[in-house]
Amino acid sequence: SCHQTNFTGTTNPNHVTGNFDHNCLTCHTTTAWQPSTFDHNKTTFPLVGAHKTAQCASCHVNGKFAGTPTDCYSCHQADFTKATNPNHGQSQFPHDCVTCHTVVTWQPSTFNHGKTSFPLTGAHLATACISCHKNGQYVGTSKDCYTCHQTDFAGTTNPNHVTGNFDHNCITCHTTTAWNPATFDHSKTQFALTGAHVQAQCNQCHVNGKFAGTLMDCYSCHQKNYTNTTNPNHTAAGFPTTCQTCHTTTQWTGATFNHTWFPRNHGNSGGICSQCHTNQNDFKVFQCTNCHTQGRTDPHHTGVRNYIFNSANCYQCHPNGRN
Repeated sequence: SCHQTNFTGTTNPNHVTGNFDHNCLTCHTTTAWQPSTFDHNKTTFPLVGAHKTAQCASCHVNGKFAGTPTDCYSCHQADFTKATNPNHGQSQFPHDCVTCHTVVTWQPSTFNHGKTSFPLTGAHLATACISCHKNGQYVGTSKDCYTCHQTDFAGTTNPNHVTGNFDHNCITCHTTTAWNPATFDHSKTQFALTGAHVQAQCNQCHVNGKFAGTLMDCYSCHQKNYTNTTNPNHTAAGFPTTCQTCHTTTQWTGATFNHTWFPRNHGNSGGICSQCHTNQNDFKVFQCTNCHTQGRTDPHHTGVRNYIFNSANCYQCHPNGRN
C-alpha cells in the first residue's frame, strides 16, 4: 500500500513482469529498503553448490520468476545437447542431469552403474565404457556376457567352445574377477563328479572336445576295462554293463558284488567266486554238489517231499544258503 511505487518502478529485477509477491518483507526489511535479500532456501528449490553463486538471470530468463521450471534440463539443455563424450542426445540419455552430475561442479561427472540392473564388479569396474557401449549406444545395451565376449568364446580352443556346443552363458565357468582361469562346477550338472572322477582329465570323457550330449553311463567310458577283464571274464560271463553294480568311483579295483541274500562266505569260501561258480565264462552256472555231496546230503532229506539231488533244487529250497 505504501511501497506500490517502489514495487512497480523496480527493474532489477522487474517485480511486475516477474510476478513478484506483494509481500515486500519477503526480500526487504524496515531497516533499509536496499540492499534487499531473497532466501531461496525457503522455496521449493533451495540453492546449493554452484547454484549459490549463479546469477538470477541464468535461470530466471527475461525476468521470469513465477513458474520457473525446477528440473535440471530446463537450464542445462545446451550442455546436454553439446556433450559429445559421450553424446547425450544420440545415446538417448535421460534428462535427469543429477544421474551423473552434481550441483557442486558440472565436471567431472560420474555414473553409478550400481544403481542399474547391471552393477559393475571385478574387471568390469576398470573397463572403458565404449568396450560395452559400442558407437555411443547406452540405451538398450545387451546385458548378457556373450554379446561382449563373443570373440573370446569363438577363439577359445582349450576346450573349443564352438565345437563343444558350449552354453553362451559365460558365468557358468567364468567370473568378472578374472576371465582366466575358468572353473566348471560339475556338481550342478546331472553328472556330479565323485571319487576318482574328480581328478580325471576332461578329455577322458569328453573325447574330441565333445561336451554337449556326452553319455553318462559308466560303460561308455569303461568299455575297455570291461572287455579286458579276465578275473572274472565280464564278456564271456555275460556281466551287465552297469559298472556301478560292482565298482565305485573311489577306485576301479577292489570291486565288490552284492550277492543279495546268498552269503558270499557260504561254506567258508572266503568270497572266492570259483568255489560255487565253476564255469568262469558263465556265472549263471553254479554248483552246490561239489561241497554238499550226495552222501552227506541224502541222510538229511529223508522223507522230504520232492527232494532231488542237484544244484538247482538245492538253491530252490535254500536260497539263503541255510538249512
